[in-house]
Amino acid sequence: MIVMKFGGTSVGDTAAILRLVDIVKQRQPEKPVVVVSAMSKATDQLLAMAKAAGEGDRKTALKLSRTLRERHYNTAGELLGTALFTQFHGDLGIDFEALDELLRGIAAVGELTPRTTDHVAAYGEMLSSKIVTAALSAHGVPSTLVDSRDCIVTDSAHMRAAPLFTETNERLTKNLQPLLDKSSVPVMGGFIGATKTGVTTTIGRGGSDYSAAIVGAGLNAERIEIWTDVDGMMTTDPNLIPEARRIKVISFDEAAELAYFGAKVLHPATVLPAIQKNIPVYVLNSRNAACEGTRIAARAPHCKNFFKAIAVKKRITIVDVAAPRMLLAHGFLRAIFEAFDRHQVPVDVVSTSEVSVSLTVDSNEAIPALAADLAKLADVKYEGRKAIVCLVGENLRETPGIAARVFGELSDVKIRMISQGASEINLTFVIEEDAVPGVVQRLHKAFFSELDSAVFA
Repeated sequence: MIVMKFGGTSVGDTAAILRLVDIVKQRQPEKPVVVVSAMSKATDQLLAMAKAAGEGDRKTALKLSRTLRERHYNTAGELLGTALFTQFHGDLGIDFEALDELLRGIAAVGELTPRTTDHVAAYGEMLSSKIVTAALSAHGVPSTLVDSRDCIVTDSAHMRAAPLFTETNERLTKNLQPLLDKSSVPVMGGFIGATKTGVTTTIGRGGSDYSAAIVGAGLNAERIEIWTDVDGMMTTDPNLIPEARRIKVISFDEAAELAYFGAKVLHPATVLPAIQKNIPVYVLNSRNAACEGTRIAARAPHCKNFFKAIAVKKRITIVDVAAPRMLLAHGFLRAIFEAFDRHQVPVDVVSTSEVSVSLTVDSNEAIPALAADLAKLADVKYEGRKAIVCLVGENLRETPGIAARVFGELSDVKIRMISQGASEINLTFVIEEDAVPGVVQRLHKAFFSELDSAVFA
C-alpha cells in the first residue's frame, strides 16, 4: 500500500480536487491511503475566527465562518452535482453549526485556550476530508471517510501535540487495514489527532505531511507521496532564482536539513517516521502529475556537485549573550538554554566563545521577555532582520576547502555567524536579510552552473 498526502493547494478548489481524483484513480491498484490538508488558507481563516471569538468579537467570528461555509458549499456543489450535493449538504451543515456554536461559546467566555484553538483549527481537515471522500465516491473510486482522531493518538500538548506511536500504530492497523483489504480508499484529514481520552489535538502547522509519514510508517507503506503545487525539491527557491532546477533524488538527512532551514516544500518532521522504516518519500506536483518529482531515500547516489541545494530562512533575530564574569564557570550554557526553554523559543544556530554565546531564533514577540530573563545572567543584545543561508550536500564530508570556496564568493558580504561541523552535510551562515537575493544568486551561479544529470533535472 502507499500513502498519498495532498496539500492545501491540491484540495483548494473544484479543479484541484478533480485533479486529485484522477491521480488517486491511477494509483488504485496500489491500495492508497489519502491524507488531505485543509483547503488553502482555510486554517488561517479558522484561527482568525477563533482569535476574534476569544476577544469577544462574536460578530466577526461568525462572519468569517459564513464565508468559509459558502466556500465549502460551493466547492462541494460543483463537484457532486445537485442530487448528490442535496444529500451531502446537511452533513456539512451539521459541522458548521457545531463550529458556530463553539465560536459563540468562546466569545461568551472571552478566552481562547490552546485546547479550544485546536478544536477550531481541526475543522479545516475534517471538512476537506469529507468533501474529498464524497468526490472520489462520486467519480467511481470506492472510498471511506476515516476520522483521524480515531487513528492518530497524541499527548495533550495542544497546538504542538506529539504522536504516541504504539497506540497510533495499533489504531491505524485496526481502522485502515480492513478498508484496504476491501479495496476501499481511506481518506483522512492530516494535522489532527486526539488524546487517549478523545480530546482533539493538532500536531502543529504543516503537520499534514507529518500525519502522512506517521500513517505510512504505521502501516509499513511502500512509499509516501507528498502532493503539492511544485515539481519537487529545487536547488533553491525559484522565486529568488528562476533558473533553479529540480532535484531528482536526495537523502533523508539532506531533505531534513533543507526543510528545517526554510525549504517550504516539506514539513521538517515529515521524514522522521519514514527514516525509521526506510520508506522512500516522493515530493510530487498535483498540477503536473507526469513529472517524476523528487525522491527522498535513506541514501542518495554520489553527486558530482558540492551541494544539492541552498535554503534560506528569513525573519531571524540574533541574540548575543556576553558574561565576562562567568569566565570558566560551569553551568553558564545550561542556564542560557533553560531560559530559552522557559520562553519556548527554539534555537537554530549557535556560536560560542569562552565568555559569550550568539544564537539565532525566529523573530517573535517572546524575545523581549527572553532578553530580560537572560539579562539576569549576562549582558544581552538582540538584532532582528537577519537571515540564515544553508548550503546542503553530502559531499561536504569529504571535500577540503569548501568553506573557502563559499566565502570567497562572498568576500564583500557582511557575515554575522558561521556554523559548520554540527552537521556533516550543511554549511550555515547568517547575513542581513536584505542581502539574501544577491547572496543566493551568486552562490547558485557559482555552484550550480553545471549539474550532475543523475541527480538534477
